[in-house]
Amino acid sequence: MTERSRSADLQKMPEGSKVRLEGWVFSLATLGKLHFIRLRDSTGVTQVVVKPGVSSPESVTAAESLSREDSVQVKGEVRKDKRAPGGVEVLASEIVVVGRSLNEFPIRKGVSAKVMGDYRHLYVRSRKFTRVLRARSELLHVMRKWLEEKGFVEFSCPSTITAAVEGGATLFEVKYFDRSAFMTQSSQFHLEAGIYSLEKVYTIQPSFRAEPSKTPRHLTEYWHLEAEVAWCDMDSMIDIEERLISDTTAELSSPNYSFKSINPEFKPLERPFKRMKYDEVLDLLEDSGVHLKWGSDLGSDEEKIISSKVEGPLFITHYPRQSRAFYHKPDPTRPEVVLSHDLVLKGVGEVIGGGERIEDYETLLTRIREAGLNPEDYSWYIDLRKYGSVPHAGFGLGIERLLAYLLGLPNIRLAIPFPRTLTRIYP
Repeated sequence: MTERSRSADLQKMPEGSKVRLEGWVFSLATLGKLHFIRLRDSTGVTQVVVKPGVSSPESVTAAESLSREDSVQVKGEVRKDKRAPGGVEVLASEIVVVGRSLNEFPIRKGVSAKVMGDYRHLYVRSRKFTRVLRARSELLHVMRKWLEEKGFVEFSCPSTITAAVEGGATLFEVKYFDRSAFMTQSSQFHLEAGIYSLEKVYTIQPSFRAEPSKTPRHLTEYWHLEAEVAWCDMDSMIDIEERLISDTTAELSSPNYSFKSINPEFKPLERPFKRMKYDEVLDLLEDSGVHLKWGSDLGSDEEKIISSKVEGPLFITHYPRQSRAFYHKPDPTRPEVVLSHDLVLKGVGEVIGGGERIEDYETLLTRIREAGLNPEDYSWYIDLRKYGSVPHAGFGLGIERLLAYLLGLPNIRLAIPFPRTLTRIYP
């Protein structure tokens, strides 16, 4: 049997090569007695020509009855033709219909966003979205490779937890046998446990935030790249994040990857990234006519203004103590601020949140009580400070926000196969 070929393979084959294709009907056209089938597979679209006298009679009959998204197998030979996609087409000798499209395909030009959402399981077949999904896979692959080359070890963390990491207001509660549990907002605490054996750990898995937001930059379930490093301070952690982003985008700019074909404006994010302290950002906002009280967190509106005033990626550091979670380490030279930071990108806002963690047992207990939390709920986390605690830092990166920025997508819902939002949990 002839080995299966894919659309992307055909350009490399000499004219007359015998091939076997498998795919789905993308579009159909008839010109006289010739039938033109554009056949879609995971690598692209191939033009298949069905010609009486060359194609079998059964194949001609099959071609006449085809519908969009029918799945078919094709045998034929390669022909060079500048008018065909990629300059190559296949003259079919045989066509076999494997699966019929039983109804008119609901994804077509002009349908509403709601229809696109209801049929997301079919929308993933679209050529444009296929390219985005491939780019997503490439981004994850390159970042994972970078981390492991730098000595990080992948560490698996639970998705069900008993206490909040980022704040109780954004927790999804679930029934866990005879008690309540929550879907994790972050794997940070469990990664911190991992540094005491593996020193440099990371995970890529979903996090869940019950935020009642409908903005183009929010999901209730998103993919999170998180890392924690022993013997590390905030400045060293920022350097790690900067190199990760810079090196990753440099590699993805190669023609071996999909990014430039999707976003012609794509270019690597080159080091060094700009850095500003929270106080400096407040001054910038004030100069822009926006007054923000010291101690307030920066929202999406403020981040939009900031990123419009500062060219390129920006690290914002030294946030007020009251605006950050309890585990952030207070600055020893200025205790009212903590050694935390965000990386802000134009159009999507915060992409990375990170910082230095409190390593001291008594300081952590004090901060937990200051936050109005019960230390007993965090007893295992506090335990980590009892047995040889060390300075350490970490970060969390939102995969969909970064991908949306790099590909120029208008909404991060377009950066994930099945988005979960305030109003969408199906399909």
